[in-house]
Amino acid sequence: MPGDDARTARRVRRAALCAAVATGALVAAALPVTFPAGASLADARAAAPEGAPARYATVELDQAGVGIAPDGSVVEIPVGEPATFLPGTRVLDPRAGNFAAVLDGRETAPGLAAARALAAEQRAWLGSGTVPGGDGPYADLARTALLDLRTLVLPGGAAVAGWSPYWRYVWPRDAAFAAVALARTGHVDDAVAVLGFLARAQESDGGFEARYLPDGSGPPDDRARQTDGRGWAMWAAGEVLAELPAADAGTRLLRRTVALELAPLVARALDGTVALLGSDGLPPASPDYWERSEHRLTLGTAAPLVAGLEQAADVLAAAGDDERAATARQAADAARTATVAAFAPGGFARYAEGGSRDAATAFVLAPFWGTPAPGAHDAWLASAVEMRRPLGLAPAGEWRDDGITWTPQTSLYAWVAAENGDDEAARAWLDTIATHRTSVGAIPEKVLADGSPAAVAPLSWSSANVLLALDALER
Repeated sequence: MPGDDARTARRVRRAALCAAVATGALVAAALPVTFPAGASLADARAAAPEGAPARYATVELDQAGVGIAPDGSVVEIPVGEPATFLPGTRVLDPRAGNFAAVLDGRETAPGLAAARALAAEQRAWLGSGTVPGGDGPYADLARTALLDLRTLVLPGGAAVAGWSPYWRYVWPRDAAFAAVALARTGHVDDAVAVLGFLARAQESDGGFEARYLPDGSGPPDDRARQTDGRGWAMWAAGEVLAELPAADAGTRLLRRTVALELAPLVARALDGTVALLGSDGLPPASPDYWERSEHRLTLGTAAPLVAGLEQAADVLAAAGDDERAATARQAADAARTATVAAFAPGGFARYAEGGSRDAATAFVLAPFWGTPAPGAHDAWLASAVEMRRPLGLAPAGEWRDDGITWTPQTSLYAWVAAENGDDEAARAWLDTIATHRTSVGAIPEKVLADGSPAAVAPLSWSSANVLLALDALER
């Protein structure tokens, strides 16, 4: 469970912003674009067309979800093939009539006894932490998201984005969110393992490649490095450490032990970030979560570095590295000032020059920046309106209008809404995700305009965000 200081800080943030959202503006932004403010998601779904309009895109669903075979291996659940799990787990039941079909004909030597042992282990793991929202309407959503997230964290801490071959890599960004979700649900050891993988993969200059092979052997291709990775790694380290209270001698010792384990990752990222920042306090242009080449600095690169530098100070101070902690505070202040000066005049749009906003507008609010940037909340409300799609949000306002909802951004905004006092909007976005999962309850990357789940399922980033949103609603 989180420390008293962390819990109090979140409550203060939420209370301070409740008045700002009392008008219901954010709830209106959470509703489908074709419905007026005040409508409900139930109204929206009832009026949804039977099929997607011709202008809307169709994308195949890669798989229905993931499961654990009796031999402990991760397997894809084929679309259209019902899967039978042992109760309360993601372990496949070898007694099911279609067991061989789910395994796509692959032989597995262990049988029911081995499957039951794996299932008992999963249940024990769930019981060792918390399932946010576990006694309410989101109980199944939370439990399956948590089990899927654990399934996608491989031995050694490799948190893969998904199990489709095209997604079976570790993105530092996705892994950072997975680590925070694991920590906030009481699985700090797993969270530290995820960050340990990032520490081993980290480049000598403190930065990261865009993604890594899960065996730790390096990147799978030559795509450009993404600067925001070092910010997300530092941010996640601080958030994970915040889940360890320092209330007594025993927990203080545990907190110190974890801080010392995280410190090398954070110190390298800090030193590299300080070297990277220019005289204006800003980093150079880099690809960000859009995964495309950039010649102009984006908010999606600058804002995570500020978040990371703020958290780096806490981790390094807890590890006893006071000199670097002071450096982190100074760098965070300078980067924050520079980011606000560059992006606030344009309403925290993707580029400093203004224009369309994207999901990075959320990164200058809680739970990312300790103090929200001036004007950030209004900009975030505007971004939610710009990004609306029939059933949720797209990654950006200027994103192609193909009717597709992206669950990473929809779940991210649910979390940010919950952290900033608008529980109603958070639940509206969570309802969208809960309603449009796959046949086995996995959260897909995309939801089509007709409500069909699409692309990879589950997606670890979306699963993590859902858990974080539900956790925030309970705090």
